Amino acid sequence: MLRLRSSIVTHLLYSPATSPSSSVQRLLSAAAPRIPPSPGFAVDYLVENCGLTRPQALKASTKISHLKSPCKPDAVLAFLSGLGFSTADVAVLVAKDPKFLCTRVETTVGPNVVELTALGFSQTEIASLVSLIPASFRRRSIVSNVPYYLSLLGSYENLLRVLKNSSTLLFVSLEKVVKPNVAFLRECGLDHCDIAKLCISWPRLISTNLERVHAAVACAESIGVPRGSRMFRQALRAVSFLSKEKVTAQVDYLKNTLGWSDAEVGIAVSKLPMLLVRSKGILHILSEFLISEVGLEPAYIAHRPALLTYSLEGRLRPRYCVIKFLKENGLLSRDRSFFPAVTVTERVFMEKYIIPHDEAAPNLAEDYAAACKGEVPARFIFA
Repeated sequence: MLRLRSSIVTHLLYSPATSPSSSVQRLLSAAAPRIPPSPGFAVDYLVENCGLTRPQALKASTKISHLKSPCKPDAVLAFLSGLGFSTADVAVLVAKDPKFLCTRVETTVGPNVVELTALGFSQTEIASLVSLIPASFRRRSIVSNVPYYLSLLGSYENLLRVLKNSSTLLFVSLEKVVKPNVAFLRECGLDHCDIAKLCISWPRLISTNLERVHAAVACAESIGVPRGSRMFRQALRAVSFLSKEKVTAQVDYLKNTLGWSDAEVGIAVSKLPMLLVRSKGILHILSEFLISEVGLEPAYIAHRPALLTYSLEGRLRPRYCVIKFLKENGLLSRDRSFFPAVTVTERVFMEKYIIPHDEAAPNLAEDYAAACKGEVPARFIFA
């Protein structure tokens, strides 16, 4: 049966003498058995033919309870098999979108696949798209906007990343919505690469109405990050779809929690706009550690806001313990700054702060590794 199914896509994609509709219709009419349904037809079919567990099948069956014949689902499974779907792949897709089994292959899925193939997509790439946005493939047609997004985003991989965050993007009007938004972002000084990165991380920015994009730009400028500046893209990403009230509340929280003045908040946010969406709980914990335990001044942190982006247990505390241990034992100058030790890579940190002290502190590497796991070695307990 699987061999018979797999021949359908091959026939559809590579037979120039026949149209997708006619070839699929002819093959399906021969392949699909016309058997009368039993009362448990949907559940049994989902278990036996699609690889779902019975609980999954019971849940999914409510979406396809109107089916009275296996003709449509058989044709869909044949198509998926031809695209290289395994039984496990089919089970995942059907559990995600049971209605996909109700699709008319010859009028929706089939033509979409043919058009994607004509654009140069491989069978594997098409299969990945079907898995990612099966509901979209039930519509006709999803392909017309694809060339534009490939050009905008630069690669198939980036297109997949965008569709993971916004599965309906292919249906947004290019002329009325997307292109005007992209044109305005270019006017704001963002280049092609910047816009692509914004789309990947926050596709809603180009799929919303132009007025909201204008509002996001105005908000970015209001926090001290002007158009054309190095951090403008980051600021735009941070404030997109945040209300003025939420931005104001976060600014107030930064002032109250870190003891910053208005000027210091402006300095920190202009250097790291993503502070505006940082969790308040995390900011509180980090500020307590950096100010109360490490002894850093609020102004020092404001000029180095990256300190508020690192993991407390995974980086800040273990490295602080190493630095404090070295200073306490006269192995490091007392005026050595904490910030450089935090920002370097793990390899550089080991080369600069651990390895040179192998003889004087033979257990330092072991203690540091333990601290990174959340343990507190005795040598890292300071009076």
